[in-house]
Amino acid sequence: MKAYRIQFIRHGLTQGNLDGKYIGLTDEGLCEQGRLELLEKVSKYKYPYAEKIYVSPLKRCRETAELIYTNCTMRLVPELREMNFGDFENKRAVELMDREDYKSFLKGGLDNPPPNGESMRDVVERCYWAMDFIISDMMKLGITSTAVVTHGGMIMNILSCFGLPKLSPMEFPCDFGEGYEVLVTADMWQRSNCFEILGKFPYLMADEEE
Repeated sequence: MKAYRIQFIRHGLTQGNLDGKYIGLTDEGLCEQGRLELLEKVSKYKYPYAEKIYVSPLKRCRETAELIYTNCTMRLVPELREMNFGDFENKRAVELMDREDYKSFLKGGLDNPPPNGESMRDVVERCYWAMDFIISDMMKLGITSTAVVTHGGMIMNILSCFGLPKLSPMEFPCDFGEGYEVLVTADMWQRSNCFEILGKFPYLMADEEE
């Protein structure tokens, strides 16, 4: 049975990340430090081959995809966008600590969104529709290796919801420009909406030669 490899990659560093802010739908690009760090990783590490790139529509993800996979077909997937943090957008945790609605938000839960923001249930639902589209598109086009450039929180939730072994989202951290590779078959997805988590990447160029 044909198997399909998908590489999930977190976008590069932005100024909002440096400032420690909640950056959800704010459409900022990579900062200079983020761009330089990403270029260094591209020169030093090996990223898995991809025939097509599926990307969050936000600028930081588009720029990341263009730096890692030059001259590759790119498809924007709206469902891959970051969480909408509502009234917490562009604010740091230290600015919010005295707010009761922020204290409530920190308790977590699927149906506990930030004020005027998006709930985790909505995010999880988007994760499913994004993955269903990507896997179906790969099968339709006969693509067996692709990359998905999105946001750290989205990667954590996608792997936690659909990945094997089953782990909590916090078990899937990844640095900027890094991520995880998974393997899926038509039977795995159509029967159980799941895929196998192969491991983290990128890896040193020398690793491929050894």
